[in-house]
Amino acid sequence: MATDKKAYPLRLSSHVLDAMQRWADDELRSVNAQIEFVLRQALYKNGRLKPGKVKPVADNDQ
Repeated sequence: MATDKKAYPLRLSSHVLDAMQRWADDELRSVNAQIEFVLRQALYKNGRLKPGKVKPVADNDQ
């Protein structure tokens, strides 16, 4: 399956990564999916993503 996702190295403090892991576990997502979810929500909220460019994420998307 083709994808338009790109890999990007990300450095996080252990405290932030641990918190993201707990949050991801609570929502049955991987840490990677949780980080993408949080970033997309922030981008939409701040008008940085144009509608239709990227599939919007709902709170229950996994």
